[in-house]
Amino acid sequence: MWKFYAVLSAFFAALTAIFAKMGVKGVDSNLATAIRTTVILFIAWGVVLLWGREEHIRELSRRAILFLVLSGVTTGLSWLFYFKALQSGPVSKVAPVDKLSVAMAMLLAFFLLRETPDVKTIVGGLLIVAGSVVILF
Repeated sequence: MWKFYAVLSAFFAALTAIFAKMGVKGVDSNLATAIRTTVILFIAWGVVLLWGREEHIRELSRRAILFLVLSGVTTGLSWLFYFKALQSGPVSKVAPVDKLSVAMAMLLAFFLLRETPDVKTIVGGLLIVAGSVVILF
């Protein structure tokens, strides 16, 4: 099932890039990010409330809260820089270079989470890096 959700994530991320590029034209990139984040906030809490998951907040450990906050901080920084890049660069170049995050996440997963790399994963990561390098230079 994770593969289905991953493909949906990729599809909506692609639309995100297109809609963001169309929306950021003539708008401060930080303001655009703030508006986008507000919409996401309402959607995320709407889903939580719709499914009755808000009661689980009390079950969160301090460790979980710490890492979710850190994830939020890094997501916010990523979005701010992404919108800044979209403002001045073409989506066809910004979006693929942004996907270097996939290869970076793989490396971090191998070292920090002790996930075991396999040949397919390594080759896929190297292809992502190679594609980004071609686009950048």
